[in-house]
Amino acid sequence: MTQIILVRHGQTAWNVGASPAEGERFRGRIDLPLNERGRAQALALAERLVSEPIAAIYASPLQRAIETAEPTARRLGLTVQPLEGIVDINYGDWQEHPHSEVARLYPALYRQWLQEPHLVRPPGGESLEEVRGRAMAALHQVMARHQDQTILVAAHQVVNKVLVCAMLGLDNSHFWRIQQDNGCLNIFDYQEGVFTALLINDTCHLG
Repeated sequence: MTQIILVRHGQTAWNVGASPAEGERFRGRIDLPLNERGRAQALALAERLVSEPIAAIYASPLQRAIETAEPTARRLGLTVQPLEGIVDINYGDWQEHPHSEVARLYPALYRQWLQEPHLVRPPGGESLEEVRGRAMAALHQVMARHQDQTILVAAHQVVNKVLVCAMLGLDNSHFWRIQQDNGCLNIFDYQEGVFTALLINDTCHLG
């Protein structure tokens, strides 16, 4: 049996916005570091996972994911291996902008994103189905490389949501029903082509 520990990166400045009025920004492929809280979340994650028999650690090539995985890698004497297929969604023209601004500039499309995300492709960006295809292909690639072992995968909110949907056998219309908080972990077992969920969006280690 292969076990997948899927984590979401810790908090960045754009997860909370520069002010309450501005709010969260669309991050996508913008390469952001963790903020102070995000670094604390990464350390708490490492403390939680230090006793797990993790054989390999993979992360999105964006620094917020790599920085989240690094404390665990140091504790376990492993190296964080970048995995291109789980890089964050390309939000296209929405990237860098606050949600409030996107809602003003693209009212109908943004409303559809909140109601039917599986039908939306941000201008110049990716659809959820495209993200799911590349992310699942990358996951199966590393699972084949580490059969009957435990692997840690550090990715992003959107990537994690579509991966959890896929592993649960749900289509992307269930996207908003999957919660993925900063620094959370999900654990799935994989055996004979079937994923079994053990934990989803667990944040107990964050206190």
